Amino acid sequence: MRKTIIILALILIGMLIPIGFATSDTQVVITYGETTQHNADYKNIVDNFFVNNAGIDLKNVNSKIITASDVNKISSSISGKTYSSNQIFSSALVDLNDNDNLEVTVDKSKITTITGDMYLSALKSAGITAGHVYVTSPVTATGESALAGIMNSYEVVTDVEIPETVKEAANNEIYTQAEIVKNSDVDPDELSDLVDDVKEEVQENNVTDHQTIVNIINNYTIINNINITDSDIENLANSIEQIQNVQGDINNYQLEVSDILNGTNVDEGAQGFLSGLFN
Repeated sequence: MRKTIIILALILIGMLIPIGFATSDTQVVITYGETTQHNADYKNIVDNFFVNNAGIDLKNVNSKIITASDVNKISSSISGKTYSSNQIFSSALVDLNDNDNLEVTVDKSKITTITGDMYLSALKSAGITAGHVYVTSPVTATGESALAGIMNSYEVVTDVEIPETVKEAANNEIYTQAEIVKNSDVDPDELSDLVDDVKEEVQENNVTDHQTIVNIINNYTIINNINITDSDIENLANSIEQIQNVQGDINNYQLEVSDILNGTNVDEGAQGFLSGLFN
């Protein structure tokens, strides 16, 4: 009788464990830029960065290719830029096993414009608050296109789609900051801190008036002694206003994904059931 119960329990285990559970880490996803994916040397450079920094066996990690078409869906409407298939180098690894806080590690030797703080700020704007993100490229790149891959990774890991309005707002934030850094002497991290301060005040006070946002930015440039042009301030205000206008979509996304990011996923539920079964 006991042997029969054990056999039935093992059959139940086989039914409960998701397909691929034993061979793939479903909480980790890599997105390779298509130029990198199609060049063995480039891919090896990127993989070495992920292994050395994330400490993960890539054999058990799912991956996806980010194409020029994926990037252009967002970038063309924001910057007017269009990329070809030989220009998508930036690659990203998202690890939700480490999900107490959102962290971003950027390969500063290759990503020349977008800093970790900029990615962090843009991801928080999109409602993403957990996980460890690693960003690199096999050759020097601005890193602007990497955000599309990072958000795609979160969609794959959580199986929850980020609204297009939210993606566009987050990418616009990255692009706006990148343009300011390129065209001025402002320190990227100081600019990112300023944007975070402004966003926090705007959200806390539910500010939607454009001129009020401009005034808030002006105040913080004075407080932090940051010199940017009136045009830069206007562009920042437009970006932050766009984020504020999609807060409803951001909140809905956070509700959908909160259980997964807090660790209450299917795997843990299955583990709890199995523990009770064996007890």
